[in-house]
Amino acid sequence: MDTEIELKFLVSDAVIPLIPSLITQFAKTVTNKPSRSLQNAYYDTPSRELRALDIGYRTRCADNKCEQTIKLAGEVVGGLHQRPEFNLPIESNRPDLMAFNPSIWPHGMQANVIAQNIHPIFSTNFIRRTWLIETQNGAKIEVVLDKGEIAAAGKVEVISELEIELVEGSRNELFALADKLVSQNCIRLGLYSKAARGYRLADDTPLQPSKSIGFVKLKGQVTQEQALIEAMGFGIRFVQKHEQCYFDKPSLKTLKRVTDGISLIRHNFWLFDDIVSKESTEHLRNELKWLLSELAWVENAIQLKTYTSKRHAFYKKINNAPALTQVINDLKELQPSIDDIYALFHSARYNRLILSLTTWLIDKQWRKFWDQKQLQNADQSVASIANRLFDKDWRNLHKLLPKEQTLTANDYLNIRTQLENSLLSGNCLGALFDKEERLEFRLPWLDISHGMYELSTLDYLKQLCGGQEDEKLAKIQTWLEQKTEYLVSAMEQSRLASFDIKPYWL
Repeated sequence: MDTEIELKFLVSDAVIPLIPSLITQFAKTVTNKPSRSLQNAYYDTPSRELRALDIGYRTRCADNKCEQTIKLAGEVVGGLHQRPEFNLPIESNRPDLMAFNPSIWPHGMQANVIAQNIHPIFSTNFIRRTWLIETQNGAKIEVVLDKGEIAAAGKVEVISELEIELVEGSRNELFALADKLVSQNCIRLGLYSKAARGYRLADDTPLQPSKSIGFVKLKGQVTQEQALIEAMGFGIRFVQKHEQCYFDKPSLKTLKRVTDGISLIRHNFWLFDDIVSKESTEHLRNELKWLLSELAWVENAIQLKTYTSKRHAFYKKINNAPALTQVINDLKELQPSIDDIYALFHSARYNRLILSLTTWLIDKQWRKFWDQKQLQNADQSVASIANRLFDKDWRNLHKLLPKEQTLTANDYLNIRTQLENSLLSGNCLGALFDKEERLEFRLPWLDISHGMYELSTLDYLKQLCGGQEDEKLAKIQTWLEQKTEYLVSAMEQSRLASFDIKPYWL
């Protein structure tokens, strides 16, 4: 058995001619291997039993030789793929699942039954160029460039990937080469394997953006450090998933999911400050702040698009004020284009951030700054920490939003950050508690959070109307004030209802 430790990149045609010189600059020696044409077929049952177990099964033929490969469930974070792999030679391209050692299969898997029902699902055919490099520190890394296509059910997707795999030596050398590669603006880290893409193509299930950020999967007995690792990995994958969703089908709502993931990653540094020192993560925090600032326009852009949609109830009212419509259209013209966002996701700075987060997580770099107290904190059950944290968090919110006080729009807008951070803590640690109780408790606060989101846009529209001598704009401003009052009234009902719901962590 081999365990792959590789980083995957998606490369544009513009950067491919630069790859040989990039790796030559990095390496002490480079061995250029002959190009090969690889024909691959991936197999599964009609009900996708192997896929459900996160097992990849393929045959590969090249140079008149064929082999079959099993890849078991592994870990993918920030483009770093780590999966156990088993290879066996075969006489032809016909698979023989039962030839593998039975000990490799997950508990309960009926390999003999699956073997009787497998058939080819999709194929990947590509030309592979390979370089074997040795670094100054003696590490050996294989660099492969794959150009070709995935084919399934009469559909085709392009393959243009660069993979770097550690053959021997320190993983730090792999990350150092990765940093060299992402210094080019046309290379970005890849989250999804050829197999994952092939299944989506074969089953006509394109990658879809999530409706919300969801919850980090945690079990009750995890330590604080284990929870940090799970939450950070979740956040990085969430960002990369929606980055890819944007390339597949650009939309503002997909970009909002990217910002949600960035916010969650950033929040983790605060949430786990018992074991993660602020000083050691200052650079990462600053880069996350930069990325959020690059996408800060997205929220208002979504609301402006919503309000000016012909299907929206507010369309006629806003459209009756040509001056406001013109201001909104001018603002839309100033928004970054799809090409601008593509450039951001291909930029060296963005990909260095994702790579740095991945390196920090995989190498557990926070441990370098531990003292005895942090070492003890890391081993504590995260459930007890969640109880204490949630209790403190929500008490503070209730002080800011006292039951006996009637709140205004400004009151809500002023505590928006605190509420969003409290909800993010729930996204990170809420899976430790009962799902139904958690949902019941969070619903009023989620309504309030959505209300704050809309309040900020109504406030933005009021600012656009203000300071202009226009009768129609004055009427619009009055109407926006009324809408604000209705919205605050609904938020007040949700807030008052929240006081009667028992906290789910108690």
